[in-house]
Amino acid sequence: METSSDRPRHPPGTGPGRRHAGRQHRTARRSVTVVAPTAEESAPGRRRTTIVVLGVVAATSAAALVAGLPSWSPAPAAPARALTADEAERLAAVRVSTYRDVRAGVRVAVGTGAGRTDLVGWVDWSRPLAYLDVGGPGAGQDRGLVQATPSVLVQRPDPRAIVTPARPPLMPPGDRWRLRNPPPGRGLAGALDVLFALAADRAEPAEPLHAGGGRWLGRDTVGGDPVDVLQAALRPTGPTGRPAGPTTAPTGHPVAGDADPRWWVDRDARLRRWAGRLADGTPITVELDRVDRPTPWPVDALGGRPGLSRALTDEEAARLGRLATRLRAGTGAAVTVTAPLGSAANLRGAGWLSWSAGVAYLSVAELDTLGRRTLLRRDRSGFARTDVPVGPGTTAPAPPVPPPAGTGWRTGSQPADQLDVLVDAAVRAGGQPPGIGAAVRVRGDRQANRAVDVFEVRQQSLRLRYWLDRAGFLRRLELRTPAGLWAQLDLSPGPLPAGIVPPRRKAPSTSRPH
Repeated sequence: METSSDRPRHPPGTGPGRRHAGRQHRTARRSVTVVAPTAEESAPGRRRTTIVVLGVVAATSAAALVAGLPSWSPAPAAPARALTADEAERLAAVRVSTYRDVRAGVRVAVGTGAGRTDLVGWVDWSRPLAYLDVGGPGAGQDRGLVQATPSVLVQRPDPRAIVTPARPPLMPPGDRWRLRNPPPGRGLAGALDVLFALAADRAEPAEPLHAGGGRWLGRDTVGGDPVDVLQAALRPTGPTGRPAGPTTAPTGHPVAGDADPRWWVDRDARLRRWAGRLADGTPITVELDRVDRPTPWPVDALGGRPGLSRALTDEEAARLGRLATRLRAGTGAAVTVTAPLGSAANLRGAGWLSWSAGVAYLSVAELDTLGRRTLLRRDRSGFARTDVPVGPGTTAPAPPVPPPAGTGWRTGSQPADQLDVLVDAAVRAGGQPPGIGAAVRVRGDRQANRAVDVFEVRQQSLRLRYWLDRAGFLRRLELRTPAGLWAQLDLSPGPLPAGIVPPRRKAPSTSRPH
């Protein structure tokens, strides 16, 4: 058999095959008769020749390019397997790592296609608080700005906003926020449940994950960093968490299934991406950005701008101690009510308050209940309220003066709801000063274009915040509700309309007749 070493060697471009091809080419060249074109044929002929040559070159180049490109079909993925001990420990520590990072930027996609809802913003797991801009083709009535805690959600709807959401303004707008109670476990509410459940203050046991409760699916890159794609169930963090828990095998260990979410986890046990499904089967994807992570600023209904609580200075304690005297010395104040109560009640109202007479008289309406308003009166005898019709509008007008007479007033000696509690606390502020020993200064702020100090006082089961200006007048009183919201009474000093304060009865004469 002839080997490669036995074959005759020829310089490149020579050899029998090359010489044979050259003879054939010369023979063909001699046998061709060239006919010169006429003048009429020369120009079109050149154009046809050029087109043919370009076509041949293009076809040849395309064939060479296709032959030279690598195949774009994805490489076969490694088969899923059980987690190693290291992978199980990292997955068990993921939520603690998220919690310790305090906050992160988030991009969330809920659903697909025309029904997709997009959320862009930040989550602060230390408060906890989510602040998001909601958009996307399927956002519907959820479109606008949203702030939420694990238990409550307030929204500033904006149906005219563009479809693509952007980062919310760092300082949120101060108006048009309202309490909402969307269906649990779906859409916006379900996405918020997932966001809050991605952080926890303690690690999960790694052994169940290593014993079949989790799977390794492959490797990926997120933001240029290598990550492992792991699969395991998302467990609820508490009574407000609604993500479905894992299935349980007869051995007592949770079993990872194809329906469980996927976790993109880096080498430092930090979550970079999360993908799963809500309770109704809607797909959801969460992207975390730990570079874009400002401190979200809560709106007033959620407590307002973060501050650093501290003890009162001597001047602040003296100013708070003179509050009752300062209020009784004035003529009274106009009152504006902003009270998110219950699970979805948005009360707005207006009226007046007199500390010297111990009287408050307000008109209050629910934003979503048109055609009716409630007149509320608080005096030294207790509380009274009645319902009266009102024309279209989103705010309650000032109550009629004098209060309408009739038998429709419902009376009681004790507060009937949180609004009554707030109004009662406002009237009592003119009777005796709040407990100075239980007061702290929360922060400085502004109200009605005036610098104020916000003092928080805990009185038995109540948490009240007094907004005092530098002259010692009460500009706002806030009450924290059981749902974790803050209801407000804004106060503006000034004269009261006639008929608000009942005329004082003349004391009977004690002089003896002569």
